Amino acid sequence: MRPDIEREYVEYVSGRLPRLHRLAYILCSDRHQADDIVQATLTSLYVDWHRASGADNIDAYVHRMLVRRFLDERRRRWSKVLLGNFLPEQAAPAQHAVEERDALVTALRALPKGQRAVLVLRYFVDLSVEETADALGCSAGNVKSQASRGLTALRGVLEAGPLRVARGTGRA
Repeated sequence: MRPDIEREYVEYVSGRLPRLHRLAYILCSDRHQADDIVQATLTSLYVDWHRASGADNIDAYVHRMLVRRFLDERRRRWSKVLLGNFLPEQAAPAQHAVEERDALVTALRALPKGQRAVLVLRYFVDLSVEETADALGCSAGNVKSQASRGLTALRGVLEAGPLRVARGTGRA
């Protein structure tokens, strides 16, 4: 890659990296997996930078890549394998409302992956309906219906309380 084009790529990634990490973490609820998803997305972006930089909306292009990478990871069998009898403890970040955030992330995990992706892109990444549709490669009507169903299901899961959600019985 030519130095000027590589510099353009580095500037783009440097400006978007925190947002991409946040999007990946909200989708998968695991910091390590989020790092892997972002890394794989950025590697693919580097390889396809000539095509991506020519896109009408490069952010939507990259969001689509990231969401597809997340969905691909979810489809792989190894992602369901637990290598041990217990989950390792994770230190909670020093931010306010940790319990509320954890409840929301747990509730998001209870949703189907399509609804989860729409809700994350629409309400956490602040994309419009059209931008979300472009990022997911679907129609604006599909985004609206998935968002409506997802919000209804999310409310049901959150109202069920943390015990039902933790046990996996909180689906609406």
